[in-house]
Amino acid sequence: MKHQELTEKIIGCAFQVYNKMGFGFLESVYEKCLMIELKKMGLKAIA
Repeated sequence: MKHQELTEKIIGCAFQVYNKMGFGFLESVYEKCLMIELKKMGLKAIA
């Protein structure tokens, strides 16, 4: 698949955020954390 590696990185970042943060926060908190994880992986995203 063309975008399989990118997709795996993004999903991995999302799991990383969930595993570290758990549940119960506002969506904006998870969004900020996800942006940090994506940046660590060398990916650029616009919130």
